[in-house]
Amino acid sequence: MATLAVGAIGVVYGDIGTSPLYALKEVFVGSSHVPVTESNVMGVLSLVFWALFAVVALKYVIFMMRADNRGEGGIMALMALSLRHLDAQPKLRWTLISVGLLGASLFYGDGIITPAISVLSAVEGIELVTPVLKPYVIPVTIAVLVILFLFQYKGTAKVGAFFGPIMCLWFLVIAIIGVNNILTKPGVLAALDPRYALEFLSHSKWQAFVALGAIVLTLTGAEALYADMGHFGKDPIRLAWIRFVFPALTLNYLGQGALLLQNPKAVDNPFFLSAPAWALLPMVVLATVATVIASQAVISGTYSLTRQAIQLGYCPRMLVSHTSEAEIGQIYLPWINWALLAAVVGSVIAFGSSSNLAAAYGIAVTGTMLATTILAFFVVRNSWHWGLVPSVLLITSFLTVDLAFFGSNLLKIREGGWFPLVIGAVVFVVLSTWRRGRELLWQRLAPGAIDLEPFLRSIADHPPLRVPGTAIFLTAGQAGVPHALLHNLNHNKVLHERIVLLTVRTGDIPHVPAEQRIEIKPLGANFFRLTVHFGFKDEPDLPRSLELAQAAGMEFSLMETSFFLSRQTLVATENPGMALWREKLFVAMSRNAASATGFFRIPTNRVVELGTRIEL
Repeated sequence: MATLAVGAIGVVYGDIGTSPLYALKEVFVGSSHVPVTESNVMGVLSLVFWALFAVVALKYVIFMMRADNRGEGGIMALMALSLRHLDAQPKLRWTLISVGLLGASLFYGDGIITPAISVLSAVEGIELVTPVLKPYVIPVTIAVLVILFLFQYKGTAKVGAFFGPIMCLWFLVIAIIGVNNILTKPGVLAALDPRYALEFLSHSKWQAFVALGAIVLTLTGAEALYADMGHFGKDPIRLAWIRFVFPALTLNYLGQGALLLQNPKAVDNPFFLSAPAWALLPMVVLATVATVIASQAVISGTYSLTRQAIQLGYCPRMLVSHTSEAEIGQIYLPWINWALLAAVVGSVIAFGSSSNLAAAYGIAVTGTMLATTILAFFVVRNSWHWGLVPSVLLITSFLTVDLAFFGSNLLKIREGGWFPLVIGAVVFVVLSTWRRGRELLWQRLAPGAIDLEPFLRSIADHPPLRVPGTAIFLTAGQAGVPHALLHNLNHNKVLHERIVLLTVRTGDIPHVPAEQRIEIKPLGANFFRLTVHFGFKDEPDLPRSLELAQAAGMEFSLMETSFFLSRQTLVATENPGMALWREKLFVAMSRNAASATGFFRIPTNRVVELGTRIEL
């Protein structure tokens, strides 16, 4: 348990653990411009503490971690969970899919902003060492980020063991610095009284509402608690939060508040100025390392989210490289990596400072939180079978907090909040277009399909020449004859001795046990229906899965087996279905998607591709 808790501290809490670098500063220096008075400082500290308690502890650590999809969390897993029992309600089902895709799309914005703001805020500490170094902040930040992304292909397997101890040191150091400042102003501990928060909200009203847009920065990374649940389990994550992370964050925020009560001028950078002068440079180094770790966690999360989207049919196939022989979750997606690097470096150059990036950060975080809460309602009602009244009361309480934070961040759209919204909109269009395009493709294929049963009867009545070996035809549907089979029979006038119609099914669960992976059904005339089941976090390796067929009574020799695939040439048209520009986008994505051969790990020398032209 202790080992897993340390690992959780290194991976799960990296993002929220580096929030003290910039969060409190943005409340008083950022767009909210809260005056540094004793009542305001005490009120803000109280809000920070109770926001951490309500959102992180109550919502995520206690409630959301119960909404696991066979041990896995994250918004894609939650969306799959919420869609169960809704097959008879297509409109509601599509609405929930849209909510889930919006939340996932905003997570990509989070994946861009987190590395940028975290590393930039850490490197900005060198300005306090000497102002002469200020011109080097942006170049050093970009250099650190480029190195981070360049080494992504090696994976986190080799360095992951160091993440936990380093982040433990980070939390220990910021807690000690916080205690050191609290001892000079012990009265700051009174901020734990929620009446200070209520007084600040009631007296400041509009200014307090605006300040929520900065206070939410203390909650960044809360989604990681839920998303990384499958890596460590509930208990280690909960243990790490309750006994170590939450106390350390609380002590540091209180310590920064104590410093501001004594020296309001320290508001320019209360985190680094709360450390002793001799410790400033070591703190900059430690903070940079901690932010790199926090960035790594978000980047890895983006890879995992993308793979889940691919498996669930919301994203084109991409090349997925596994960086660890032991951990299936450690993966690397080259296209996503370089796209993220370009976006992160571009955002650092465009925004120029952590304060400017802070304005863009909140919307991505609160938007994903809001989507999570909405999806959770349907899990509570349909899967947990709670009554309507308790379900509404609980979710409404969470929604009230989420909407308050989200509404406050909407005020910062002109200052930078537009950035994650644009990123989210682009990703949403891509994901929804791919999903809709695949549905439209099957609709176009359906009228020309030949029913399987009459086809098999005709084969039995008028058998063509059969040649030795096995032919596997990959097909998405199970009703009609695969186009590749018809083309092969039409052009080559022969059939293999054994014909296997193979369909890959990805379920709404993370993993499918090996004993449930293969399903075989004889169809007659030495034809077989083979269904291979994967979970949305399983590796879609068909040759390895075919080895499991032997236990079910069907043995495959790859040297005597040929895989037949249909290569579809898509053409955008004015036909009803999707807007022309979306059809063109879908066609472009289809052309650039990874081949089924590489995605399913099929040996290239055993593959035959037969083309067909389809007008959308």
